[in-house]
Amino acid sequence: MLFLIGILLFVSCQKEKKIPLSDTEYKLFNLEQAGWKSKSVSHLFSDITYKATLVPLQYYILKNEGNRDLEKIDSVYESLKNERIIEVEFQQEKEDDLLKDIYTNRDYETSVKYMSFYIEKDFKAITQKGDTVNCSGVTFERNFKVTPFKRLLLHFGNIPEEENIKLIYQDNLFGNGLMKFNFKETPIKL
Repeated sequence: MLFLIGILLFVSCQKEKKIPLSDTEYKLFNLEQAGWKSKSVSHLFSDITYKATLVPLQYYILKNEGNRDLEKIDSVYESLKNERIIEVEFQQEKEDDLLKDIYTNRDYETSVKYMSFYIEKDFKAITQKGDTVNCSGVTFERNFKVTPFKRLLLHFGNIPEEENIKLIYQDNLFGNGLMKFNFKETPIKL
């Protein structure tokens, strides 16, 4: 009996040994603890909330590549580190569908096309040095009226990794004018 207790104690002690994390695994753990998204900036105009969130590039790399080969994630990140992704959400105060003609002065189908293909011209990023970077692409997340907001993913290139940016949005869809989203903190880095 005493022999059996000794074996169980030995086995349980062996399980408690922690395997040291590699530098990349530690960075991944820190990113997960940070909640993936960094600074968000919101504005309220004419009962519409505009929210812009600077999203770490590593989040999208991990979604695409998985976390099995962390060295590959590091190499993909190194090749794309001057890219930025900004998530923009539009939400009506009473959670009404924003693409209705009462908000956009366009029919629903035209509003969807605008969000999908033309809205990227309304966004620019300004660097600390004063350089203007045009939006290089937009992904409109269609939710088919399941969520009360509309979401865009904006893609910008050629912005130095440590550079803070300001997002400029000329609201041609809802007609609320020029908006500035100032991201004062550097994006989370793996």
